[in-house]
Amino acid sequence: MDDAIAASDVLRWAETLSAIARTGMGFTQSLYERERFEEVLKVAADIRAAAVDEAEAEALYEEWLSSVGEGVAGYVTPKVAVAAIVGNERGEILLTQRADSGIWLYPVGWADVGYSPSEIAVKEVYEETGIEVEPVALISVLDGLRLGFAHIPMYSILFHCRMIGGELRGHPLETRAVGFYARDALPQPVAGLHRWGELAFRAIDGGSESADFDLPRTPPWREG
Repeated sequence: MDDAIAASDVLRWAETLSAIARTGMGFTQSLYERERFEEVLKVAADIRAAAVDEAEAEALYEEWLSSVGEGVAGYVTPKVAVAAIVGNERGEILLTQRADSGIWLYPVGWADVGYSPSEIAVKEVYEETGIEVEPVALISVLDGLRLGFAHIPMYSILFHCRMIGGELRGHPLETRAVGFYARDALPQPVAGLHRWGELAFRAIDGGSESADFDLPRTPPWREG
């Protein structure tokens, strides 16, 4: 692949085409339009398979096709994750080492139905680390696919939370390790640190910030 075209770019293009095609199939009543959308979906599967080399294009196409819904239920949207920045009295940040990848990151999990975003932040921190927290502020909304956090479309809602109790205790299935780390002694690798690190430590240090978000790109599916 040309160095000028990053694999993350190609992945986003594939996911964008896939979402357009599946959403189109969910709303159209025309057999001819559905056939065209199926062709677009096949092209998207070929592109994604080439970008991440994780699945056969035909199998991916069949998986996407089976997920097509009808009407609003068929409108393909990103998944939502909720995360928390938590500091201690020494200004250290709470990080977990993911069991699946070995990557270090703040506590984070998928948004569960029936909970508000801030409730999920509290729940995820406790489940993954044993630390009890209360939300202080919404500090960021990040595009997980753009950052390379995931290979599927995902938005990550990031809260700053205050520690109020608990003891460090990693989740036996989701984490390899948990702990508080100083900014000059962070474990490696920490996913996306260049994007959220300074923001996180400003919040831990008591800095007042409005919610951060990824700036628009032109066009939006390009890197930048």
